[in-house]
Amino acid sequence: MPNTHDPVELIPLEKLLGNPDKFSPRISPDGKYLSYLAPLDGVVNIWLKPLGGGEARPLTNDTHRGIWNYFWAHDCRHLLYTQDTDGNENHRIYKLDVETAQATQLTPAQANPDHPVQAQILALRPAYPDLLVIGLNDRDIRTHDAYLLNIQTGELKLLAAGQPAIMQWLIDHELNVRGYVQEEQDGGFAVMLRAGDSGEFSRAGSWPLEDAIGSSALTFTPDSQRLIMLDSQGRDTAALVEWDPATGNRRVLAEDDEYDMAGVLVHPVTYAVQAANIERERRDWVVLDPAIATDIEQIRSFQRGNATVASRTLDQAVWLVSYNSDTGPIQYYTYDRATREFTFLFFHREGLLNLPLVEMQPISFTARDGLAIHGYLSLPLGWQGPGPLVLCVHGGPWWRDLWGFDPVTQMLANRGYAVLQVNFRGSTGYGKAFVNAGNREWGGKMQDDLTDAVKWAVAAGIADPSMVVIHGGSYGGYATLAGVTFTPELYAAGVSAVGPSNMETFLNTIPPYWENFRRQMDFRVGCIPRHDNGELKQPDELSDAEHQELEFLRSVSPLFQADNVRVPMLIAQGANDPRVVKAESDQFVEALTARGLPVEYVVYEDEGHGFVRPQNRLDFYRRMDRFLAKILGGRCE
Repeated sequence: MPNTHDPVELIPLEKLLGNPDKFSPRISPDGKYLSYLAPLDGVVNIWLKPLGGGEARPLTNDTHRGIWNYFWAHDCRHLLYTQDTDGNENHRIYKLDVETAQATQLTPAQANPDHPVQAQILALRPAYPDLLVIGLNDRDIRTHDAYLLNIQTGELKLLAAGQPAIMQWLIDHELNVRGYVQEEQDGGFAVMLRAGDSGEFSRAGSWPLEDAIGSSALTFTPDSQRLIMLDSQGRDTAALVEWDPATGNRRVLAEDDEYDMAGVLVHPVTYAVQAANIERERRDWVVLDPAIATDIEQIRSFQRGNATVASRTLDQAVWLVSYNSDTGPIQYYTYDRATREFTFLFFHREGLLNLPLVEMQPISFTARDGLAIHGYLSLPLGWQGPGPLVLCVHGGPWWRDLWGFDPVTQMLANRGYAVLQVNFRGSTGYGKAFVNAGNREWGGKMQDDLTDAVKWAVAAGIADPSMVVIHGGSYGGYATLAGVTFTPELYAAGVSAVGPSNMETFLNTIPPYWENFRRQMDFRVGCIPRHDNGELKQPDELSDAEHQELEFLRSVSPLFQADNVRVPMLIAQGANDPRVVKAESDQFVEALTARGLPVEYVVYEDEGHGFVRPQNRLDFYRRMDRFLAKILGGRCE
């Protein structure tokens, strides 16, 4: 049984994992309106209210999957949002009139079932309030062409045709396509630029594979002549730099010896970089523009949580700031720069106030090969170890766990389980050597880091070695399947969501619009032998080295070691997932059931890579709640 003192209040899953009350607020560029997302009859929709007060009203009335991603157009009359169908990621772009609440689809829907169209918003600028640059893969499913879209007339103008290797279009402040980032044969990338809005693109610089994840182009300088980038060339951690392609000079704007720089705050009109943030154990800020130094200090010190500047008016008079803390709901405020005063807007989940939420403690340990590994530990209130532990593995894997409110962590701790989140090698934020230490280590040293984390928790008196469960989604789902097959003695159960089980079939079914990332997958995960035209090689066409590569992929595929599973499993999948297709879960479940092993399998027919609809999300976590209570003896709803 969980080793805690007096049981704390059981938090209903609806409060933690149902739809938030209100979230993703935005200020209109003229400061007249506040928009946000909130449920309407249980479905997330866009709401609007006057910023200075007055009644809020819903602008949309979606009744199915909801709206989760939106922006203000700079005409201050329209909102722009994207929406797909049941998680298939084939997004369409809509404009929404804030006065009439009329929504208009701006991009084409799927006309050919074999060629679904996917739209992306690439750039919008206040100087051109009726225009935006979008990406559409209507010509070639593998690549997004760049178009200029007039939101008033719906007119589309082709700016530049794409190719499968293009990873990112580079749009200047006049909405010209000035260049693009393309994947190279070695898995790195090159920046291709042209002098104006026409002419040939030429290679301006390149970054090898080792720098490809930590380095990226963020924005142009105000004169559109240089690029602001995260750049790890010639160093381990990614610095914020101003790169001059004409000379190759790199001027460092912000840097840290241990952590990568994470993001920037750019002036909404002048496009000058004003501040940068860095995710250490918690978020920190580096001020680059003295004009906002006092503002950043005020914002940083106002609340305990990690501060984010979510939006600003064009005149910078009013900022919208959020605070994300580990022990409470996200808080949203407006900040008046003239008076330095904060005005509270709302909590993202007001029902979490005064509930027994737990702290997320930064931890570190040394892996078996000497590498320093960081993460977070969350212990139930009144905890006295050793006791049951859930190892939660993040997705990506080129991502990292962050400090702040985590509903799944709070659910598990509230039920009586210690929660361990590990930024295993391959995770981002800790420099390129750490990221590249995960190359070709799926199921290998990346998995060893998770094993070593469990052993660290046992040695520290936190975890009962007989009561450890592994859980994750996407890459975390893979790690869960790998954990119960490669180290079956370590875990009492596994909970996997949308996790790949066979690396060969997984790599063969990635979405066609991921073609611009295939070389990185080849070098970082494993390579499926193909001809130059992309077609798969047949068995009789393979060289000895290619046979060995396929054997390597089989060796790190949990499916082929399913005989090793000894523990109960809960597996969940979205039927429309384009990243990890349903067959990845099907085949692993079939392998377990054929051996009579206990497995609970749930497929959500109207979901993709993750569970967006609240009824599905709550159903999955209720299953997980009951499953863990049966295995670990904790409480459940």
